[in-house]
Amino acid sequence: MNRPKVLLTNPIGREGVEILQQVADVVLAPDTQAETLLDCARDADAILVRANLPPNIFEVTPRLRGVVRYAVGLDMIPVEAASAKAIPVANMPGVNSESVAEYVSSALLLIARRMHLINHTLRSKDWSSARVMGEESIELMGRTIGVIGVGNIGSRLAEICHAGFRMKVLGHQRRLHLLPPYVQGADIDTLCRESDFIALCCPLTDATRNLISRERIALMKRGAGIVNVSRGAVWDEMAMAEALREGRLRGAVCNMYQEQPLRRDHPFLKLYNIVLTAHMGGLTEESMRRLSIGSAEEVLRLLRDERPVNFVNPDVWDKHLERIRNFPVYR
Repeated sequence: MNRPKVLLTNPIGREGVEILQQVADVVLAPDTQAETLLDCARDADAILVRANLPPNIFEVTPRLRGVVRYAVGLDMIPVEAASAKAIPVANMPGVNSESVAEYVSSALLLIARRMHLINHTLRSKDWSSARVMGEESIELMGRTIGVIGVGNIGSRLAEICHAGFRMKVLGHQRRLHLLPPYVQGADIDTLCRESDFIALCCPLTDATRNLISRERIALMKRGAGIVNVSRGAVWDEMAMAEALREGRLRGAVCNMYQEQPLRRDHPFLKLYNIVLTAHMGGLTEESMRRLSIGSAEEVLRLLRDERPVNFVNPDVWDKHLERIRNFPVYR
């Protein structure tokens, strides 16, 4: 019997490849252009996703048993189109929560202690100028952090800030009554007004797009700091750049942008009080190993006609089983 084909949009960890190769032929797309992915997906039995899928990809995948996102965010997958074709979609929530929570924690310390600016001053000026900047640093203890999106990442961050830094934690999510006991629920405007630091940890949805608008940036405390590990469209990038340029905010750390890769004329690149990273807040050796193994195991479940553990669109399952009723059986 022919082995199933698993399409990788991008490379994954060695451990995941080895798991998949035990039962399937693993094919890596030569690039992530829409035409390339469409061509590679035509005879795929499963797709492991690390790049944007074309919106019409499920029109050309008659053999497809399912799609697995090699992360949490689903904006790279046209989920509604998959559901319309009764194609299961799975993702990997919680796998990189520790990595991202630690990233945000380090970002808070960076902003508070101004280490990036001190390092730059020590290198470009002199010892005394750098040392004076230390007197302008602040401590996290006793200050307030507002966490927007208290899911797997936000709740772990809240725990670190509460128990480790002894900060007051405000939290905002749709269900405020489900917040951990050490997180005080708050509406967005209150959170912006009262927080010394804000962490954006929410998914990008219609409700969160431009959530941190120019008006809400104006509500923030003078000298506040903000960290974005959500999506670039969750805040107003131009308004944020303006607030940082004018010195109204202490600093920022950004991991996600409206356009990726970050264009070379972006105003953030001219500002010294924002630290920029390349969409890698969840990337560590440990998280990549967990992602690689966990996502490969989800693919195997789909190939074996088993329900995925992290099922994004479970309502399609019965129709999916009917759709694949005459497909080859892989065990």
